[in-house]
Amino acid sequence: MTVAVTAASGQLGRLVVAALLDAGERPVAIVRDPRKVADLAARGADVRQASYDDPAALDAALAGVDRVLLISGNEFGKRIDQHTNVIRAAERAGVELLAYTSIPRADRNPMALAAEHRGTEEVLATASVPTVLLRNSWYWENYGGSVAHAAQAGVLHGAMGDGRVSGAARADYAEAAARVLTSDGHEGRVYELGGDEALTGADLAAAVGESVRYENLAPDGYAAALRAAGLDDQVAASLADADARIGEGWLEVVTGDLTKLLGRPATSAATVFAQ
Repeated sequence: MTVAVTAASGQLGRLVVAALLDAGERPVAIVRDPRKVADLAARGADVRQASYDDPAALDAALAGVDRVLLISGNEFGKRIDQHTNVIRAAERAGVELLAYTSIPRADRNPMALAAEHRGTEEVLATASVPTVLLRNSWYWENYGGSVAHAAQAGVLHGAMGDGRVSGAARADYAEAAARVLTSDGHEGRVYELGGDEALTGADLAAAVGESVRYENLAPDGYAAALRAAGLDDQVAASLADADARIGEGWLEVVTGDLTKLLGRPATSAATVFAQ
């Protein structure tokens, strides 16, 4: 069985490829720039060059592949078309299973970040290739910059109110994806994936340090704070919107799907923040 991972040079993709290598697989790592995954190639990954915008290169990259993980792209506004290119290439290649990294309850999630996931899932619903949806909640690493600042300033800002977020370490989601790709019985499944902790803003601040407090801002104020920290307008607006939707419960996941796939507890926020 040959397993391929798209966007294999990205933060999640690298971890999935590494997990597959650790499991004794020789995965196909699909990247735009092979130089970025020279270390994975040295470990035995089969590196193939392709971008989401190049159907011919995707056809070549997926030749002989049995299962593929489509990791959602990061070019906002282009992602549905780009993901569709991968899906069509998977159909032409006769792939037996395509897993896609989505977002919790993508079919009805009002978060701005969910729109292109929803569009991609709609394409997958009519595709001829069998699929499985990995609807990942937040990565605790998403708070990396905020945690570093909060540890210094003693305050963690956000706009989530009393909402809770079920996060996990990026490596947890990667390991779960690797397990799905290398075992059977996942065709047609929808996994709502989140960690064992459902944390409020105050909980997140406590995970940073005992002396750190949480300060809730209006979404516009939080976006302004993110811009002041150096994020561009689009990213700041998206993160502020995400925090507001966390306040409405859209990233609280209670299924236990992640723990079931891992066969162990998910990594705590405090552990990730300490790292």
